[in-house]
Amino acid sequence: MTRSFYFVVVLCFSPGLVFGDTETDPFESWNRAMFAFNQKADSYVLSPVARGYRAVTPKPVRTGVSNFFSNLGEPITAVNSVLQAKPEKAVRSLTRFIFNSTIGLFGLFDVAGAMGIEREKEDLGQTLAYWGVGSGPYLVLPILGPSNLRDLGGRIVDRPLNPVNWQDEVGVTELMVAEGIQTRAQLPMELKSVGDPYVLMRSAYEQRRRYEINDGIVVDLFLEDPFLDENSSAQ
Repeated sequence: MTRSFYFVVVLCFSPGLVFGDTETDPFESWNRAMFAFNQKADSYVLSPVARGYRAVTPKPVRTGVSNFFSNLGEPITAVNSVLQAKPEKAVRSLTRFIFNSTIGLFGLFDVAGAMGIEREKEDLGQTLAYWGVGSGPYLVLPILGPSNLRDLGGRIVDRPLNPVNWQDEVGVTELMVAEGIQTRAQLPMELKSVGDPYVLMRSAYEQRRRYEINDGIVVDLFLEDPFLDENSSAQ
């Protein structure tokens, strides 16, 4: 945890990295290589495994597994809600975690949702943005996909808050693989797009993060995107 904290501190205070939002893509060569790698991994590994999982697993079971992993994210949301001075949201997340982990059988059933306590989502990347830390350059991670330097640092520090990481090393690996399969199974099996898929993915990620940081308030969500503009003018 201490190493993770220092890593984020270095990211936040390294000149030229996360001092502000950026409209450039300085890691584009790396990002495109990782994007191509991830597409191949999805085509040959992730998608076939997800298809098999969907074929042999009834929908109610898949829903329960999805609820289980969503419930594990509640402590992360609770802590980051406190860090963002949002006590009501922190209380809701803790309430959800307690109810779903007990009455909901370790989160398999969304009892809190049935009671009208909707799920919130906050992470350290959003917390850093709340306190004015810029996103830094866009970054594509192997297998994990789109990110940026701020969100990467936040993901590393958030990790110990997820109960998945309270297991031994073997247990952590098994749960992470299971979560990855479940997540992929929830997406369309054929991911198709028009135009440059890398540029579209980059723009979609940045718009989604902007939406989450603003707590679902659509602010400048569909303004002209400099990346898309550059791509259009190049054609």
